[in-house]
Amino acid sequence: MSQQDGGDVIQLLKSRLHALNDLALTLKHIHWNVVGPHFIAVHEMLDPQVDSVRDMTDTTAERISTLGGSPHGTPGAIVAERHWGDYTIGRAEAIDHLGALDLVYTGVIEDHRAAARATDESDPVTQDMLIEQLRGLELFQWFVRAHLESAGGALSTSSASSERDAASRANEQARRQP
Repeated sequence: MSQQDGGDVIQLLKSRLHALNDLALTLKHIHWNVVGPHFIAVHEMLDPQVDSVRDMTDTTAERISTLGGSPHGTPGAIVAERHWGDYTIGRAEAIDHLGALDLVYTGVIEDHRAAARATDESDPVTQDMLIEQLRGLELFQWFVRAHLESAGGALSTSSASSERDAASRANEQARRQP
């Protein structure tokens, strides 16, 4: 790999590191703030996701170091360098959080896919790592979406434009179901 390609991959991975650190914190925030009749199911579903995403951050940071970069995992670095806003839902019912979390996962997955495509020719090792992480992220989104889909496969958050909108749509669908 050329020095230029290595530098490009490091920058790309720094963005992924920030997204994964942010996701781990968001998952823990939801874990602490979920309430309602599905509390225990969602509360317990999230801890393994947190652990797995934290492992992804470690793998990503170690790849940055392997390529000669310096991973920055501080809260200030995340906030300064991210292109998304902070998670907006506080204490809320499980279905509200799951609706919002679906959008969070969509954003992380889309950006991870773009990063995997960007490393296709320059760094197949990094691409392989990102693809493996995508397997886990997509699995976790499937777990979340299982709470948001109708029996016919309609996803309540499919046209949501914000976390609050997704939470509202998920809640509306839940109220309509018998």
